[in-house]
Amino acid sequence: RMGFTWERIQDLNPAMIVASVKGFGPGPFENCKVYENVAQCAGGAASTTGFDDGPPLVTGAQIGDSGTGLHLALGIVTALYQRKTTGRGQKVLAAMQDSVLNLCRVKLRDQQRMAHGPMKEYPQYPHGEFGDTVPRAGNASGGGQPGWILKCKGWQTDPNAYIYFIAQAPVWKAICKVIGKEEWITDPDYATPTARLPRLMEIFATVEDWTKTMTKFEAMEILNKYDIPCGPILSMKEIAEDRSLYATGTLVEVEHPTRGSYLTVGNPIKLSDSPTEVTRSPLLGEHTDEILREVLGFDDREIIDIRDSGAIGTVTRMAAE
Repeated sequence: RMGFTWERIQDLNPAMIVASVKGFGPGPFENCKVYENVAQCAGGAASTTGFDDGPPLVTGAQIGDSGTGLHLALGIVTALYQRKTTGRGQKVLAAMQDSVLNLCRVKLRDQQRMAHGPMKEYPQYPHGEFGDTVPRAGNASGGGQPGWILKCKGWQTDPNAYIYFIAQAPVWKAICKVIGKEEWITDPDYATPTARLPRLMEIFATVEDWTKTMTKFEAMEILNKYDIPCGPILSMKEIAEDRSLYATGTLVEVEHPTRGSYLTVGNPIKLSDSPTEVTRSPLLGEHTDEILREVLGFDDREIIDIRDSGAIGTVTRMAAE
C-alpha cells in the first residue's frame, strides 16, 4: 500500500524483516476482511465448538486476534534468530485462518480418525450418530482423558457454580472411593477405560450427584487430595478478585491520568532475568514535544512555530487572540 514491495525492501536492505497479518493466506479468500469471530469460523473452531444439537459457537478466548499475534511474534523471533546466521531478513506472514486452524489441529486429526470408525471418547458414542465431519463435542475433553462440566452446590442461582471433572484412568479407584461407588472398581462394566467409554455420561451424572452437595472449591479441595484432575469454572469477577494473580503479575492495576486506576492482564510469560513492567499507554500527543526536541533536534522557538502552524494538531486560541 505504501509502494514498497517485499522485493524492493530486500533490494534496499537485505537484512530487513517485514511482518504482516492477514485474515486469509493466498487463495480464494485472501482479499476478504476478517475479524476475530470470522477467523474462528473459517479456522474450524466454531464448527467443533458447542453441543451436537445446537449451532456452531465462537469461544470467548481471542484465538483469532491474540492467537495470530502470538504466531506472528514467534515468526519474527525465528526470523531474527536465522538472520544471525544468514545475515538476511525474511517476510513473515501469519494468516488468522491458519493460526486458528493450528490451535484446532487435534480436531483436524480427529477428522482423519473418522475413517477408522466412531471416536469413542466423543459423547455421540455409542447412542448418537457420526456424520462425515468432526462433530461438536460439548464439554468432552477427548484425547484419552474423558471429562465433563458438572454442577456444584448453588448451580440453580449461580451460573458459574460448576467444576470440570476428568475421569482419569490412573485415579479411577480413588474416584470410586470418593463418590461412594467402590463396587465400580471391580465391576467389569466400569473397571477398565474401554468398558467405561459407553457409560461416560452415566458416570458423570453419578459424580455430579456428589459434586452438587458442595461448592466447586470444596469439591476441588477433596479431589485434589487424591490427585483427581479437576478445575473450577471461574467467572471474570472471581478471577479479578483473586489476589494470588496480582502477586504473580498475571493481573496488574495500572494508574491512568484520565480514566483512573484500571485492571489489565500482565505478561503471562514469566522470565527469571527479565521482569515485565506493565505501564499505561501514552495520551494523544503526550510525547510530541519530547520527540521534536530530543529526536528531531528542534529548539523551543521552532516547536512553538510548529504548534502554531497546526502541523501537529488543532491550534486552540484564546478570545483575546
